[in-house]
This record gives sequence, C-alpha cells and structure tokens, in this order.
Amino acid sequence: MNRRLTLASSVVGAMVVALDGTVLTVAQPTLQRELHASFAEVQWTSTAYLIAVASLLVCAGRLGDRYGQRRMFGLGMLGFGAASAGVGLAPGIGWVIGLRAVQGVFGALLQPATLGMLRAGYPPDRLARPLAVRTAAIGLSAAAGPLVGGALVTGLGWRAVFFLHVLPAAVLGVLALARREQESAVHTSLDVPGAVLLAVTAAGLVHGLVTGTPVSLAVAVVTGVAFVRHERRSASPLLPPGLIGAPAVGAALGILVAASAALSGTLFVAVYALQRALGLDPFASALRSLPLPVLMVGSAAACPVLLRRLGPRRTTATAMALLALGVLLLIRPSAAPALYGGFGLLGAGFGTVMVAATQVVVRRAEVGSAGVAGGVQQTALNLGPALGVAVAGTLVGSGVVKPLLVLAFLAALGVAAASPLPGASSIASVTPHADERDRFPVPARR
Repeated sequence: MNRRLTLASSVVGAMVVALDGTVLTVAQPTLQRELHASFAEVQWTSTAYLIAVASLLVCAGRLGDRYGQRRMFGLGMLGFGAASAGVGLAPGIGWVIGLRAVQGVFGALLQPATLGMLRAGYPPDRLARPLAVRTAAIGLSAAAGPLVGGALVTGLGWRAVFFLHVLPAAVLGVLALARREQESAVHTSLDVPGAVLLAVTAAGLVHGLVTGTPVSLAVAVVTGVAFVRHERRSASPLLPPGLIGAPAVGAALGILVAASAALSGTLFVAVYALQRALGLDPFASALRSLPLPVLMVGSAAACPVLLRRLGPRRTTATAMALLALGVLLLIRPSAAPALYGGFGLLGAGFGTVMVAATQVVVRRAEVGSAGVAGGVQQTALNLGPALGVAVAGTLVGSGVVKPLLVLAFLAALGVAAASPLPGASSIASVTPHADERDRFPVPARR
C-alpha cells in the first residue's frame, strides 16, 4: 500500500468534509435571501446533513471493513462531489435540503474510510503521526473556511461554495477506485437489524438535540436500549465486543463527545457575545478567533511527541484541563488577553485530544474492524457538537456566564474520564522497531 497516497487521500477527504461545514455557515444568509427561504428551512440545510451522516457512520464503516476502505472512500468522494454540484445547481430550498441529506449519506461512506485506510496502512505504534497530520489539516480547514467562504459568496455567490468541493472529490474518488492494489476485507454478516436500530438511535439523538424535540429523544432512548440488547444476543454484532467493550475505548469516545461538545457550544456562545454584545461584524469576530485554529494545528503536530513521553492518559487529561480553562477565560470576552488566551487554549486542548483519543480508538481496532472504529469515532464527533450547541442555545438567553460554566464543567469531566486510558509504559514507541521497518517499508524522505 502506498502510504503517501493513503495519507494524502485521508487528509484531503477530511478537509473536504470539514471545509464544507464551515463555508456553509458563511453562505447561509445569502442562500436564504436568494431562495426566499425561511430561517427554519435554512437551518434544515445543516440538520438534514447531520442526521444523515450521524445515523450511517458506523454502518458505513462496517461496509468498508467488508468491501474495502478504499472502495468506500472512492464511492463516498464521488457521491459527495456529485451531491455538492447538485446543491450548487438547485432551483429551490427543498432541493438544497434534500441534496444536503444525500451529501450526508456519501459523507458517512467516506469519513470512516479516512481513518480505516490509515489503520490499514500504518502499524499501531506509528498511527500518531498520520493522525496528527489529519487533525492539523482539519484545523487549517476551520481557519480557512470562513475566509474562503466569505470570498466566494461575495465574489461569485453562494452556489460557488458547493462547487468548491467538486474537483478534489472527483479526482480523489477516481484515483481511489482506479488503484489495483489488493485490499483486505472481512466477509462477515452486516447485522442489518443492528444497523437500523443504531441509525434510528443516532438520528433521534441528533434531531432531538438540534430541534429540541422530546419525542425524538424518547425514540432514541428506546431504540438505543433495543440496540444494546440486540448486540449482546447477536452472533455477529455490528460493534465488535473486543473494541467497544474495552474501557479505554469507551473512555476515549466519551472524551471526544465531551471535547467536541465543549468546543462547539463555546464557539456558539462566543459568536453571540462578540457579534451581539460587543457589536463586531462576522469578519472581525473571525479574526479574534484565529488563535484557535493556529494552536489546534500546532498542538496536533506536537501530540505524537507528548504521547511518546507522557502516554495517552496524561496527555488527554492535561488537554481537557486546558480546554476547560479556555472556556472559562471566554467568560470575559471584552478583555483582549482573556479573549485571545481562551481561543488559544481551546485550540491547543482540542487539537491534542483529537489526536490522542482518536489514536486510542483506532489503535485498539484490528485492521478488519478499522472501518467500524472510524465510524464510532466520527459518530462521537457528530453527537458532541449537537449536544454542545443544544446546551449553549438553551442557556445563552441568560448571558454568557451560565452556559460557559456548564460547558467548562463538561470539559472538566473529561479529565476524570481519562483515567482508563493507557499510560506511557503501554506505548512502546511512535518510532517503529527494526522488525516493523521490515514488515512496513517506508518510502525514503526527500
């Protein structure tokens, strides 16, 4: 397997998905005006995507394990690009919402594969570095998204935002499907009942959190209980017990939910404070948040070294403490040191957690269940923001202090949750041993 091409595909695929979400936020006001849509309809352009992708991630990961990660990645990229072009040509808001749901389906196919391909291409002790590169690329997308989206919408209109993804998606999709390398696959049953129950559970959670619908949350609870009972009795469960039953994996997933919830909820409150309370325009508020993506990229790059020296437990606990402190600093957004320091700590904490916790989940998985591991990790990162924004949206009416205190407490819980993660002694090395170099040849560096 060509590692450089695998890493490049994983990074660009993750960037396409991350950039899609950030540039859409900038385009929504213009889209609403030109398509004569209501605010609720515009919100559904995001909600439809979130529900589709969150409900299908794990099932899509299993499909990758069964039929090949590269194949699912290629199909996901081609479909994502085609759906993006369709949104760019959509004649009305109904078409936009429907095609955004289609985008979510193909996004679910490609996202677990970006992690599954890395697990298949790198031995467990060398995963930290490619995961750091992938996380840094996501950070760059977060920084570039508002600027790129603003430039495109201003100069070419909101439709240009969606055409942005078409070319890279088409190129990577064709390259992935055209490669003739042998790819490992696991021929197991797909556990259709389990996949349906999990899809309904995830969709109900996202819909209930985003829209505040109690019925959806109740349905999610019922189907979630049914899913757990089904998995315990199934001869071929959707979620491998050796992966999901591991305390370290459960802790890492919970930390990813808490970290992404704290980050997304805090950003929701920060935008409210900067634009409404301080009267800043969107561009000025985006400039003040630049320390976040900058330190997210830097912390992701440094994380492999921290993992080698400190281990996942201490690295993740420290990062969650920094994240909580960053949330607390933003309680006083009018003070420049607190503002820039808060955003910086948010980026440093989240970037580190993304690499460290993701490595625990993916490293634990066998190559044959890497897609499921990627799907579970991505599901956690989709449920977290829905939870964080729901908490922030409910409490922000009383000011910024109460929601930020709750979100800081949520991040602080991640410090305690890190105790089941492996210590430094369990990580042999980020650098491969001599026998690993023989089994996994690395191309010479330029």
